[in-house]
Amino acid sequence: MEKLWAPWRIEYIRSTAKGCFFCSALKAKDPAKVLVLEQNDTAFTIMNRFPYNSGHLMIAPIRHTGNYEHLHDQEVVDIHRLLTRAIKAMKKIFNPQGHNIGMNLGEVAGAGVVGHVHVHIVPRWQGDTNYMPVLADTKVVIDSLDNTYKLFKQALVKIDTLK
Repeated sequence: MEKLWAPWRIEYIRSTAKGCFFCSALKAKDPAKVLVLEQNDTAFTIMNRFPYNSGHLMIAPIRHTGNYEHLHDQEVVDIHRLLTRAIKAMKKIFNPQGHNIGMNLGEVAGAGVVGHVHVHIVPRWQGDTNYMPVLADTKVVIDSLDNTYKLFKQALVKIDTLK
């Protein structure tokens, strides 16, 4: 049997955090430590600490709400501005062939954080879903979170300013 070394997964297994990790991340003194990449007036972008693929990001409103229909117009606009910036940055860093962009609203829809609306954006490449997840129930993440964070920060600086 082959072994895949993934020591960062133990953090997920041991995770006992209470409350909303989106709200906690916004209160953190060091955005890099909690993987917050940027924010505008009403929304922010954060890396997924337990990604489906390298570069998996989430964009959420700053205001804590679990209902998409309760978002204010400015929140919706700001989320989509950050989403556009995320797509541009991903293209600079990873040159993906596509993106999965989506929301899971409500527990039965698969929302991992039911109380805080967020959009997932995952870069995709031909063949990135191969035998590993199907046969071995294992996903290979190709880069460290720290390095991916640095790459995103550098790419975002080169994209037009936040509006």
